Amino acid sequence: MSKNKKVSKKKSAGREWFDAILFAVVAATLIRGLFIEAYVIPTGSMEKTLLVGDYLFVSKVNYGARTPMTPVAFPFAHHTMPVIGTKAYWEGIKWDYHRLPGLSEVKRNDVVVFNYPMDADEPFLRPVDKRENYIKRCIAVGGDTINIINARVHLNGKPTEVPQFGEKYYYVKSDGTDFNPQAIQDLNIEAQRSTADEYLFNMSASDAEIIKKWSNVKSVNPYIRPVNEYDSQIFPHDPKFKWNADNFGPLIVPKQGWTVKLDSTNYALYERAISIYEGNSIERRGNDIIINGKKADSYTFKMNYYWMMGDNRDNSLDSRYWGFVPDDHIVGKALFVWMSWNTNGTFFDKIRWSRLLGGIH
Repeated sequence: MSKNKKVSKKKSAGREWFDAILFAVVAATLIRGLFIEAYVIPTGSMEKTLLVGDYLFVSKVNYGARTPMTPVAFPFAHHTMPVIGTKAYWEGIKWDYHRLPGLSEVKRNDVVVFNYPMDADEPFLRPVDKRENYIKRCIAVGGDTINIINARVHLNGKPTEVPQFGEKYYYVKSDGTDFNPQAIQDLNIEAQRSTADEYLFNMSASDAEIIKKWSNVKSVNPYIRPVNEYDSQIFPHDPKFKWNADNFGPLIVPKQGWTVKLDSTNYALYERAISIYEGNSIERRGNDIIINGKKADSYTFKMNYYWMMGDNRDNSLDSRYWGFVPDDHIVGKALFVWMSWNTNGTFFDKIRWSRLLGGIH
């Protein structure tokens, strides 16, 4: 054997384990970032379309994967380190927003995971890709005009389809006799007693039809806030717009390339998108609007925006409360439920077997 010939050394067991773990972490990070990611439903804002404890797969491919904007981060942690609670990312390096080609654009009625836009404000003030993940239904896309009339969404002047399993509060009046708690529980209805013979049920339209047939029910009517009743929690949080969660708009959703004429009548509607999401300074000086130090009477949007709402209409913090969702906040499309865990179930009922591998509509 030649003296100059090098003899390859066998890797130690520790080195082999390190290489294997490193490869697994890199591969899983790429899959999670570019293709598909698991997500769990934490709240009831999408009931009964999606239930608390549903585990979903969210596709990054459908709308095109978003390249990292905060690339230096701890693997598999979103914005906070488990247990210790510190930030799981470093903002020393930041990349601009880019999105890879996708299979389609975000469409109306898609169930979409996105970053919570209000995390751009104090006390959170997180980078876009580290903001909290939310899941809602896309009601309107850029260029659409949305209007809510007596709790019914209208899009471009026409009423939209009500989500099949969507919920809303109904006033249920009885003949004075109590309801069977087990019957209410079997329908998975949230019930509150209002008066001696009146209740507030949060339920779907199909459940309301069942309740109407109960022998001790006198009437079932949806709870709807009146027209022109101002709610300060509702976007744009301006008394000029006497809107509430059930009567809202009309409002045009911004679209990339759309030029809006700005004045005192619509300043409150688009100020946040122009300043926070598109990175401009904007203010009012008397009757003038100043953008980046110059007087302006219009603005052309750089991104597409979306209007997101939960199917559980009276228990959903959504676009009615905080406005538009920018394109750079879109994470992916919810595909199907791969596991559903009922924390209130007993033993075999802990798993909602009928929901396994179910599609999302």
